[in-house]
Amino acid sequence: MILCFELSMPSNNAWNGKWSGDHEYYAIVRSFGKRNSILAQEILKKGYFSYAFGDGWVAAISVHAVTLAQAAAARKKSRGFCGYDWMVDSIISDLTIIAPSERKK
Repeated sequence: MILCFELSMPSNNAWNGKWSGDHEYYAIVRSFGKRNSILAQEILKKGYFSYAFGDGWVAAISVHAVTLAQAAAARKKSRGFCGYDWMVDSIISDLTIIAPSERKK
């Protein structure tokens, strides 16, 4: 199974209320083999994850299953993940988003 994680910033405290990257597409595609199919199903069941930075900004990640062709298209279209790859890693390991600074506690 292949999952596509798409990043957005639904809430922010920018002067104009807009995220400068709002017009871009940010996605990470991850493959889950048979061993991890239960994990992939759990991620899909939630489908949407958010993280509040505490300063008015909120990141959101929507997840959906894709085909090989859709995965290739998402990879090609994506402008990266704005340095928030750790959020996807956290979703995969914890089924929630935990900041790296919180892991150290």
